[in-house]
Amino acid sequence: MAELNAPSELRAGRCRCGDITYEVTGVPDDPHLCSCEHCTHLCGGPAMAWVGFHREALTWTGPGGEPTWYATWPTLHRGFCPRCGTPLVSITDDSPMIMVTAFSLDDQTGLEPLGHSFREKAAPWMTITLAHEPQPR
Repeated sequence: MAELNAPSELRAGRCRCGDITYEVTGVPDDPHLCSCEHCTHLCGGPAMAWVGFHREALTWTGPGGEPTWYATWPTLHRGFCPRCGTPLVSITDDSPMIMVTAFSLDDQTGLEPLGHSFREKAAPWMTITLAHEPQPR
């Protein structure tokens, strides 16, 4: 996965009702859309936008603490707000990364999708223009 040429900075995110909030630091990795059956059912739309960060870089900061977890595969868990239902994160048991729903972040600057997982499952009317791969400096 290619890392973005973005500065390591503090970003904040939250669910719709604000009960579950988080902060994440580090360079965002692998911003992408996903149109798998799980993502489209969870978001009620044609794709979810994800971006990765190292697990230890995310801290739950809100009054609700951690989200409620739901296993969509035996080793894949999705975190969502039990109060308002906002999907927030996805984590695989053996991965050092945590995927954050890009639109749960207060600022999506520099997180344009570079890829589209399960593109063949996307709605046939959906047209996507992906960002260009960052060039090494």
